[in-house]
Amino acid sequence: MSETSHSDTEYIVEYADGPLVGTAERRYLVGGKVDERIGAVAAVEGLESLFWYVAGDERSVNGERHVSYHFDAPDSDPVEADKDEESL
Repeated sequence: MSETSHSDTEYIVEYADGPLVGTAERRYLVGGKVDERIGAVAAVEGLESLFWYVAGDERSVNGERHVSYHFDAPDSDPVEADKDEESL
């Protein structure tokens, strides 16, 4: 029985831009493939927001698969609070 390594079942998500720029996380491959689009929930100014990211370049680092994800602003929650809401 052979043992499956992490590089066969997981990959590293690198957020290349947007509100999560500079952060990374480990995700599971689905059917041996990376997710083409992922959603991430994060707090911005104390409010939870949903941000969408789209897969970009892939590379191998020390035998692990790394994928850059780019911010999909039109489909994501706004990053900044509305000016009208700030004055309330």
